Amino acid sequence: MPTPPPASGAAPAALARSLKNRHIQMIALGGAIGTGLFYGSAASIQLVGPGIILSYLIGGLAIYLILRFLGEMSTQEPVSGAFSHFAYRYWGGFAGFLSGWNYWLLYVLVSMAELSVVGLYVNYWLPDFPAWASALAVLLAVTSLNLLNVRLYGESEFWLAFIKIAAIIGMILLGGVLVARGAGGASVSNLWAHGGFLPNGAHGLLLSLVVVMFSFGGTELIGITAGEADDPRRSIPRAVNQVIWRILIFYIGALAVLVALYPWNEVGSHGSPFVLIFSRLGIPAAPDILNLVVLSAAISVYNSGMYSNGRMLYSLAEQGNAPRIFLRLSRRQVPWAGVLFSSACTLLIVIVNFLVPEGAFMRIMAVATAAAAITWMMIVLVHLRFRKAHARETLLFPAPFYPWTNYLCVAFLVGLVGLMTQLESTRPAVYVLPVWLGALYAGYRFKQRGSQAA
Repeated sequence: MPTPPPASGAAPAALARSLKNRHIQMIALGGAIGTGLFYGSAASIQLVGPGIILSYLIGGLAIYLILRFLGEMSTQEPVSGAFSHFAYRYWGGFAGFLSGWNYWLLYVLVSMAELSVVGLYVNYWLPDFPAWASALAVLLAVTSLNLLNVRLYGESEFWLAFIKIAAIIGMILLGGVLVARGAGGASVSNLWAHGGFLPNGAHGLLLSLVVVMFSFGGTELIGITAGEADDPRRSIPRAVNQVIWRILIFYIGALAVLVALYPWNEVGSHGSPFVLIFSRLGIPAAPDILNLVVLSAAISVYNSGMYSNGRMLYSLAEQGNAPRIFLRLSRRQVPWAGVLFSSACTLLIVIVNFLVPEGAFMRIMAVATAAAAITWMMIVLVHLRFRKAHARETLLFPAPFYPWTNYLCVAFLVGLVGLMTQLESTRPAVYVLPVWLGALYAGYRFKQRGSQAA
């Protein structure tokens, strides 16, 4: 069983444990509730119709099980880096290398996507302000915030996520009032009156899972926070159990109201589903409210990405799978080297995004969607090895129905990748997947040769 090398004496021994339970929950919520709900839900509704409610129930169950696997490991061994650390310790060097660098790249790409749209939102209020300047301002502000201390990061993410959640709750409550009044054709009957609850049948339901599952990306940030939670053996189980139900309520509640307000085949034909709801509510300031919400959503996800990437590089350096400079911590016990390096890479990719055609950029993002599937699969498989290693111990937060739920999740994720080949927008990710895995293996072998030569 490999053991991580010790940190250098020049750096503090460990990350600061300053995150409260409310911070951890909001970090996971902030990373998961974003464009997948505010804009991406239109695509999934077109695939499955009102059955989008069932899609999120199925996807939510799968993610809940995966979070339970991660929660079990993170509660038993609360360390920064989470699944990368566990893959390294219980499966070997390449597994840790793959898990860590794959997740780091995933969030660099996601961060780049969120950062690149910030300028568009700012331009709504300030049309003449350069979009690149808005993106740069947010990058500098979020990077500075992540360099100060983890408690301040937790507070900022708490309030950024709060804005999104408050907007969703308001949408659900006010939309429910309109449905109850039958305003403008709003009716619960819209759930089955236009071709049925599943107008495209089981095939549409399965295809919708491809879009739905990536809406849950970011919930695994709970594991990343374990190394800085003030009481991980209490807060991690609470966060796992509470976050998934809140996400399901927010997603299912908002989408149930949406498909009750409008016939499902009209959703997406007039812009964002979120815009549809606010416009139906007749709120004069609806566009400004929406713009504030989506802007805070983009900053929130970018903030979570910056946090995650700094900690993942710290964990990789502990394993010997990244340069030891990433072990360096500031006086406030923040992994400043990893934060700055991730910020610089994000800036570089944003610049590339402005230079290359949009089609090329979307193909790059296809790698990010495949990376999420790799992360989830590694969590499921590593948990099997973790459980065998701890077979004689009393576990603090055991996952239910081991190992059958692991096998169920493996089958689900394999099926998910297969379904990705059926959609034009996600098919390139499947073709790039073996190339990306090959590149990671080549990088690992190169690192090994360098270590042997030294």
